[in-house]
Amino acid sequence: MSGADRDGFAEFYAVQFRQIAAQLSVYLGDLDEARDVTQEAFVRAWQRWDRIAGYEEPAVWVRRVAWNLGTSRLRRWRVARRHQALELVAPVPGPEPHAVAIRAALAGLPDGQRRAVVLHYLVGLPVAEVADVCRVRAGTVRTWLYRARLTLAVSLRDFREVHTDAGL
Repeated sequence: MSGADRDGFAEFYAVQFRQIAAQLSVYLGDLDEARDVTQEAFVRAWQRWDRIAGYEEPAVWVRRVAWNLGTSRLRRWRVARRHQALELVAPVPGPEPHAVAIRAALAGLPDGQRRAVVLHYLVGLPVAEVADVCRVRAGTVRTWLYRARLTLAVSLRDFREVHTDAGL
């Protein structure tokens, strides 16, 4: 790989890493895990940079790889949680009630809905791009977003009522 290619990758990495890691931190609920997944996606991009650099939007390729890695990690976590539950290990609560409530509400959504919420509302991607990233139709994304909003509204309203009554 030439020096110019390395410089191009370094600039690409500097511009895109934080944005992709931030998206995944909301999706995964853990910034360190999101950074690990994002770093792995960039390592894979580096290994194929001679080809990926020619893409119209190399960030789309890295984002898709990172999201796929994140989804795989969520699946492994679910299996681990099932085994933990069998051992009766109590989960450690989050640091702040509101952050825990939002994280729990997002975690309660099906993967597609959670991914759509993060990409559309937090990342700011239009519905068409979310559909492309998720490999579904735009109508499916709109349905996911609608259902997610309804579910989140109920979850967060319940949290607010409980904590308002408790004086928090």
